[in-house]
Amino acid sequence: MGAPILSCVSKGIPGIFMDCHMMVAQPEKWVDDIADAGGALYCFHLEATTDPLPLIDAIHARKMKAGVAISPDTPSTAITDEVAESADMLLVMTVYPEFTIRSNASASAGRGGQKFLERCVPKVSELRARFPNKDIEVDGGVGPKTIDVCADAGSNVIVAGTAIFGASEPENVIALLKAKVEIAQAKIAAQRS
Repeated sequence: MGAPILSCVSKGIPGIFMDCHMMVAQPEKWVDDIADAGGALYCFHLEATTDPLPLIDAIHARKMKAGVAISPDTPSTAITDEVAESADMLLVMTVYPEFTIRSNASASAGRGGQKFLERCVPKVSELRARFPNKDIEVDGGVGPKTIDVCADAGSNVIVAGTAIFGASEPENVIALLKAKVEIAQAKIAAQRS
């Protein structure tokens, strides 16, 4: 999906919070288009830019929150303290994203239905330990069978596609995922105090 679709969604559902995960090369090129279309959070891949701090500043200048994503083969330590402190959210991919640029700035997402890569979960734990108050998102293969490991590692933001859209009762899947995250976050908060 690109900016034209986001504009339509924004017009159809005024005030919607659109978390825009930009799986594109040169993510700095699309900040204005996404902001103009109503994007609320612009998440780019650390691997797709050589200078993340000015990109985060550009995102913030357009009144959007900034997210920084890492792919399965990128270590969590690639997110420096300076980058994490500037960003509003950190995203750990638990499937491989596909980077494709099209002329209208849309990008193909990670192929739906990919197998969850549990080897990525320790990155969530490491980021949660380093940044206890930061939003940490997990994206890829998340559903009822994998939510516990994600939530227990410290993820408080979950992306689920196939698990919801492929369910006969998607509202029940959404409720389950939310409940698991809330329970895990309460445990994490209790351990900190």
